[in-house]
Amino acid sequence: MNSYDCVIIGGGIAGLTSALYAARGGLKTLVIESTQYGGQIVNSLDVENYPGFLSISGYDLISNIKEQVKKYNVEFLEEEVTDLKKNKVITNQREIEFKTAIIASGLKRRTLGLEDDYIGKGVSYCATCDGAFFKNKKVAVVGGGNTALEDVLYLSNIASTVYLIHRRDTFRADASVISKITKKDNVEFVLNKQIKSINGDGVLESITLDDDTVLNLDGLFIAIGFSSEVNYLHDLIELDEDGFIKSDNTCTNIPNIFVAGDVRTKEVRQLITAASDGAIAATNCINYININS
Repeated sequence: MNSYDCVIIGGGIAGLTSALYAARGGLKTLVIESTQYGGQIVNSLDVENYPGFLSISGYDLISNIKEQVKKYNVEFLEEEVTDLKKNKVITNQREIEFKTAIIASGLKRRTLGLEDDYIGKGVSYCATCDGAFFKNKKVAVVGGGNTALEDVLYLSNIASTVYLIHRRDTFRADASVISKITKKDNVEFVLNKQIKSINGDGVLESITLDDDTVLNLDGLFIAIGFSSEVNYLHDLIELDEDGFIKSDNTCTNIPNIFVAGDVRTKEVRQLITAASDGAIAATNCINYININS
């Protein structure tokens, strides 16, 4: 059974920053990521709020950080974590012992619960990935946060019409993004509405709203947020009422297990705070090992 000083669950910006600081601190470090490195930010076309870059794509930012981490002989494992013990992490393929661990598994995409039969057949979760397929066509975006409105902005330069569907009449997105969208002639706001059904014969043809209005569409982009992804904890770590990990300065209720990024209870979830969490969590790992060696 392999053993590490620090095992990091998650390869987003919190996890990669944790790896950078842990490895630079002399710890034998492993990063476990089951899907894509970078998490949700990897699909952002322009990142303008990360220090040092006037503008950079999420993909390029994460690629830069991963290359930086690789310089310090960090190991990477692409497997799914299924269980976590006080000194052992279990994946779908092996067991790995650790002295310290950092949970940085980020958030899980929320779904409408209606779209399974239409994913890849008119329904998408990534405007920057699939938007080009809908040139000069009618599309809709559902959601009210930054991701949803950024998707609308991106698609407005491709599609003929973009409907923005939101269950409220106010948005959680930045005012600057909202301002840009209101200036777009081909964007139509559909507020205080929810999607009741997705319709089509094998591919998306239309959606029905909760007031029975039918919108004929070629594409539907779902951007309704994320929830914490911690099914593997099995009551080991304390969670708050919303399912996020309770923590005090990245410390959990287990002395050698720490948490970083969006998966922990916090007021601000931004790239810069995720990176900060990663640095603090890795420093806590180093201090724990030094004290308990």
